[in-house]
Amino acid sequence: MNPLEEAFVWLATPDNWESPIGIWQRLIEHAGYSGLTIVIAALIALPVGVAIGHTGRGREIVVPFTGALRALPTLGLVTLLALLLGTGLVPPLIALVILAVPPILAGAYSGLEAIDPATTDAARAIGFTRWQVIFQVELPLALPLIVGGMRAAALQVIATWTVAAFLPLGGLGRFLIDGLAVRDYAQMLGGSLLVIALALVVDVLFAAIERWITPRGARARASDRGTSLQTPVLS
Repeated sequence: MNPLEEAFVWLATPDNWESPIGIWQRLIEHAGYSGLTIVIAALIALPVGVAIGHTGRGREIVVPFTGALRALPTLGLVTLLALLLGTGLVPPLIALVILAVPPILAGAYSGLEAIDPATTDAARAIGFTRWQVIFQVELPLALPLIVGGMRAAALQVIATWTVAAFLPLGGLGRFLIDGLAVRDYAQMLGGSLLVIALALVVDVLFAAIERWITPRGARARASDRGTSLQTPVLS
């Protein structure tokens, strides 16, 4: 059998799913690590992004700084934090939160900046307070881009949590680390396919949420723009 067939055989083996350290357990661990990372990153990035988008101030400082965070090598950062803080959940969690903050922050401030100023001016004209403008006007309109930022962050986090397994931790990365130690390439490839499958499922869920919260008129305009771009010009 070729490696791909061996990986599917490994995935189809019931014992690999039902074991206390089997696929179900590792999937739950990986999803838990990733979800915790996104929640913490959102708690940090969303207030900052909303403040930047609402006031227009601080963008020239915060945006380049968070952009620089994206350039940090995740494995090197995890290793450095593990040396400073010891092994366990905290070092990779900090590193992955740093990775997740920039796309969520970008989605938040971009979403608010994209709102037509006439809309917020009209809300203020009818007596809305600053907080009412933010929560009743700006955030609902910016929500599709905010969810898009969280979608991008989630995919990065799911893919990158695999590197934390060397500390050691659980998650799907365990199949890669443990398989490499004994040269079990079917297990390694099977673990990689599971990470891809988890990322695809999460991506589909976020895409569905993004479509659900996008106003129907905005979807129609986007569809019309796409159609006009695909229509050939006849001379």
